[in-house]
Formats: sequence, C-alpha cells, structure tokens
Amino acid sequence: MTSYKPSIAITMGDPSGVGPEIIVKSLNDKFIYNICSPFVVGDLKILKRALHVTNIDLEVNSITNPGEAKSQYGTIDIIDLDLVSEDLPWGQVSPEAGNAAFRYLERAIQYANEGHIQGICTAPLNKEALHKAGHIYPGHTEILAELTNTKDFAMMLSAPALRVIHVTTHIGLFDAIHKINAERQYTVIKLAHETLQKAGIESPRIAVCGINPHAGENGLFGYGEEEEKIVPAIEKALAEGINVQGPLPADTLFFRARRGDFDIVVAQYHDQGHGPIKVLGLEAGVNITVGLPTIRTSVDHGTAFDIAGKNIADEQSLKEALRMAVELAPKTNTY
Repeated sequence: MTSYKPSIAITMGDPSGVGPEIIVKSLNDKFIYNICSPFVVGDLKILKRALHVTNIDLEVNSITNPGEAKSQYGTIDIIDLDLVSEDLPWGQVSPEAGNAAFRYLERAIQYANEGHIQGICTAPLNKEALHKAGHIYPGHTEILAELTNTKDFAMMLSAPALRVIHVTTHIGLFDAIHKINAERQYTVIKLAHETLQKAGIESPRIAVCGINPHAGENGLFGYGEEEEKIVPAIEKALAEGINVQGPLPADTLFFRARRGDFDIVVAQYHDQGHGPIKVLGLEAGVNITVGLPTIRTSVDHGTAFDIAGKNIADEQSLKEALRMAVELAPKTNTY
C-alpha cells in the first residue's frame, strides 16, 4: 500500500512571465512526484512553449478534472483553460495575460472549495496586468480570501531558519499604521500559533515586532502605538496559553529569530517582514496564505518579465513552495 500523497494544483500565474518555465523545470524533478500528486491549471500551448524554451522533454497530458491526473514523473498533467493566444509575447503586461492568471487561480480555488485537492501552489501574477483585465485586487492573497469567503487570513513568508507573518501587507505605510489594531494583531498571533501547531510545533514561540524604532522605547518614539495596538493583543494571547513575546525592536528581532530564539515573527507591515526574508535569497523564500480552508503556497518573487522566455529563471522557490504545500496540507485524504 502506497502512502497518501496530497493533490496539489499549480496555477500558471501570468503566462507572459517566468511561471510556465519554473513550472516545467520543477516538474522535471522526480522528487516532486514522490511527495505529491501535482497538476497544472493553465494554458496547454504556453506549457508546450515553456518545454521548448527550457529544452525539457516531458509528455503532456491534457485533463478535464483533477481525478484524471496520471501523477507520474515524466508526464505533466494540465487542465487547459485555453485563454491566451499562441503568440502571446514573453515579458509584456497585457489584459489577456492578467485575465488568464485570474482565471487559473479561480479554477484552482473551485477545486479546493469542492474538496478535490488538498493545496494550491501559485506561480507569480502581475498586478498591473491583473488590474488592466478588470480584476482589482492587491494580489493572490486577497483573491483567495474573497473566493473562499475567508475573513481572517494573513500572509506568511518562510525561508530557511526564519518565518514571518504579517499584520498588514499591500498598503502604504501610513495606511498600514492606521489599519493596525489590537483585534487584527490578536488574529494574526492566533493564526501563527494554529498554523505552526498544525505543522507539528506543539507550542510555537511567537515574537511580535514593534511599530516604532526600539518598539517605541516606553513612549520615547511614536505616539503610543505599541501600547494601543499591540500590547492588548499579546496580553489576550498570553491569557489563552499562547507562547508570545513583544512588542520587540524589529532591528534585532529578526537576528534573534534566525538564531533560533523564536519559531515565527509577527511583522507589522510589508517591508518590515519582507526585507529580512528576501535578504536570505529569493530562491529560498515561500509565500503562504494562512487561514484559508485549503493551504496555499507560492514563490516569493514576481513575474520577472525581464528574463521571461530566456531559460534562466530559477525554479528553486517553486520547488520549495510545493514542498511546503505538502508539509502543511492534510496528512490523510478526508474527502
């Protein structure tokens, strides 16, 4: 009897970007098929073009639903939505590609909502193309939340020896500080705790960044944001037995977390959390949306239009995202 392997839908992302290339490179690794049953949601013609560009010799199996996937190394299973023209140019922003990226994700979410798959792994989309197509979302995370009717969710980034979860993400810094409140703070702490428990850490050590330099230094910096927006949430979480500390100065906290003092850091805004992760290397980072009914992971880089179609895109982040999707997915088939 073989061990159960979760079914993971890989969305192609923007078909003009590096997504198709890194997908075929990742699925040219037998290890991926040893840990999961992957299939692509995208455009068949673009997948074949990526195989040609990368000089990879794999069979392609066009399927109509996840249950038809062969899930065998040497064959890429794809659900072909046939949304873009064959001569779609590499590396250019277009409404056609932006709409396709949205529709690929929409179909994968449909499969997740219906219980046909255990995880979604997304190749990058381009926000400008997405908006040009009339899909006005900040990014993948917000689309996933809306289409799964999820209220409480957060972006988590993972790299070797460092995990970061965000209170706010794709909004301006002034708006982020305004939006942060104790309720949202507590929600993110709770999501961090529950996500790492599901991953096998019995009592996750959580550290919360301050908003101001030196975490406000007892009112010396800022206008009491830490006391108003962070401290009540930490006190509530502590009362529930959650292992959390803070607010702590961000300038030293990430060093301490990478050293092993904490299992995850709660960052208050986009650059506070993204910067330390990306310093560790774009090829190693994974973007995870937590709080959804199904696990979703992604590469921690963009569409890289400047190198699309040139066979130089690195697939390591996508392979790590697939591995992380398997790690966080349900361990048995409950469907």
